[in-house]
Amino acid sequence: MENIKLLTIKDLAEITNHRSGEVKFGEKVLTVPVGENAINFMTSCDANFVIFGIPEDIGVKANLGRAGTASAYESALKSLVNIQHNKFCKGTNLLILGQLDVIKEMNEARELKPSIKDHKKRLFQIVEKIDKEVSHIIHQIIKAGKTPIIIGGGHNNAYGNIKGLALAKGKPVNAINFDAHTDFRILEGRHSGNGFSYAFEEGFLKKYFVFGLHENFVSKSVFNTLKELDSRVKYVSYEEIEVRKQKTFSSQLEEAFQFIKQDPYGIELDLDAIPNIYSSAMTLSGFSVQQAREYVHFFGKHKNASYLHICEGAPELDLTNNSHLTGKLIAYLITDFIKSKTL
Repeated sequence: MENIKLLTIKDLAEITNHRSGEVKFGEKVLTVPVGENAINFMTSCDANFVIFGIPEDIGVKANLGRAGTASAYESALKSLVNIQHNKFCKGTNLLILGQLDVIKEMNEARELKPSIKDHKKRLFQIVEKIDKEVSHIIHQIIKAGKTPIIIGGGHNNAYGNIKGLALAKGKPVNAINFDAHTDFRILEGRHSGNGFSYAFEEGFLKKYFVFGLHENFVSKSVFNTLKELDSRVKYVSYEEIEVRKQKTFSSQLEEAFQFIKQDPYGIELDLDAIPNIYSSAMTLSGFSVQQAREYVHFFGKHKNASYLHICEGAPELDLTNNSHLTGKLIAYLITDFIKSKTL
C-alpha cells in the first residue's frame, strides 16, 4: 500500500473537536499506528469497516465535467470524526486507512485541456493508472476480511472498486448504482462516464442495476445497449417512480435486490442524483436525501453487500458558508451503511 497516504493519530486529533461530556468518533476510530504494516494491522484489528479516500477529479475532467470532486474526502472526514460515538454507531468498528496519493497526477491533469486530443488521451491514461491503484487497494481490504467504504473522487473509481471486489472473490460480481446517469458509455478511454461499461466488458461486472436514472440524460445509443443486455443490465428511471408514479420506490428497491442478490455486490451512490447537492453534475430534480439514506440501508443490510462507494460530491463548488454540508451528508450515508450491518 505504498501509494496510500495513511491517516495518523496526529492527523485525526487535528480535525476532531473535543467537547466535555461527549465522546466523538475521532476519539474512538482506529488508524494504522506509525511504523506498523498497514495490511497486517488492518487484518488483525477489530474494526469491520475500512474507509479509503480518493481525492481526485481527473476522471470527471476527462468526461468534460466540472472539477471539484477531489474535495469530498476531506470534507466527509471532518464531519465523520465529529459525530457521536454511542450505542447506535461505534467508532471502534471503523478503521480510517487514509487516501490515495494522487498529488502528482492531479498536478499534471491541472495543465491538461480535454478539448485538445492529445491532452484528453493523457487524461484517459492517468485515470487508467488510478484504476490500477484503486483495484489493488480494494482487493487487499476485502482479502483482509474487511468491508471498504470508498469516498471519491469521480465515478470513474467504480471500475477499480468492482475489479478489486471481483479479484478478491475470484469471480465476476454485481453492482447497484443510485445515479442520474448510467455511466455505461462507450469504451473511448477511461473517464467518469464509463466505469461500469469497462468493468462489464472486461468480465469483472456480472449484473448491473441503475437505480433512478434520469431519462433526459441517457443517449439513445446507451438505451439501445441496455436493451441488448437486458438479462444482465437493468434500470428503473426516476421519472417512472416519482413523476409518472408507474412504480414505487420500495418495490424497485426489492426488484433491484432480487436481480443482484445472488452474488457479492457493490453499492454505488452518485451524489448528483440528489437535488441541490454540490457535485460535478448538480441537479434540481431527483431523489431526496431521505431516499438516498434508505437506499444505502436497504442494500447494506444484506450479506452480499461488499462495499459502499459515495462519489461525485464537490463541496469546493459551494461558495456559501455551508460548504461543510456535503461532507455532513456523506457522513450520514457512511453511518447508515455501518448501522445496516450492525444494528
